[in-house]
Amino acid sequence: MKKKAAKRVAGLSILNLFFILMCFITLIPILYAFLLSISNESSAFGSGFLLPRNPTLKNYEAILLEEPFLVWLKNSVVLSLGTMILAMGTSVTASYAFSRFRFRGRNEMLKLLLILNAFPQILSMFAIFRLFKNMNLLNNYIGLILIYAGSMCIFSIWNMKGYFDTIPIEIEEAARIDGGSPGQIIWKIILPLARPSIIVTAVMVLIFVWNEYLFATTFLMREENYTLAGGLYQLQANDYSRSWSLFSAAAILVSIPILLVFFSIQKYMISGLTAGGVKG
Repeated sequence: MKKKAAKRVAGLSILNLFFILMCFITLIPILYAFLLSISNESSAFGSGFLLPRNPTLKNYEAILLEEPFLVWLKNSVVLSLGTMILAMGTSVTASYAFSRFRFRGRNEMLKLLLILNAFPQILSMFAIFRLFKNMNLLNNYIGLILIYAGSMCIFSIWNMKGYFDTIPIEIEEAARIDGGSPGQIIWKIILPLARPSIIVTAVMVLIFVWNEYLFATTFLMREENYTLAGGLYQLQANDYSRSWSLFSAAAILVSIPILLVFFSIQKYMISGLTAGGVKG
């Protein structure tokens, strides 16, 4: 017994060391970006990987005071929150309906949504661009929010439907017997129980919009409308001079809001992503 216990402890120790090593390896690019952001040099390889000579915070000061970083931040926040509200407002009700009700064409609609989600978004970009140009929705947050919300609704519906499937229907039947109305059952019972899945899905929508680049740079063509992704690209768009230290400082600043959001919902992540499977 002692030998088996010792082997088990040794095996777990090796496994934990392996995971720690893997985590350290994945953090190397982030560490390199941070060291580059406090470097005096503009080259990505000039200071080497170790601590740069004469570290400075001037790159952070430059990105905050000399570049319209705060304007880009505001634009990204508006787009992210607008998309999250619209996408979640429609997908929560749709996923609950797909989970609880049995109606004609239900399975076919779910399969059709899945097929539509399999097509790359770039295939529809030219058609949407022509449509938005005629509707005067270019350089407009509303048009981009509609695109993002439409594409993320499919993911949100499938993700939350699987979680709604795991909530026993007997809870709703018991509440109905006690005199609860459909609205009370949904708002006071179902939504609180589905909170982990709703929060995780909302954050994943938020992260998608926060990092999206292709549509943002195509449909928002004025500098005052740039998102963080488009603004960071403009920092490196000059063919003659590129400051990688400034770019790294901006990248570090961009990641801070997402890290704060992630740590605030960390307790919901496991239950929201893994609880239950998708039922037919």
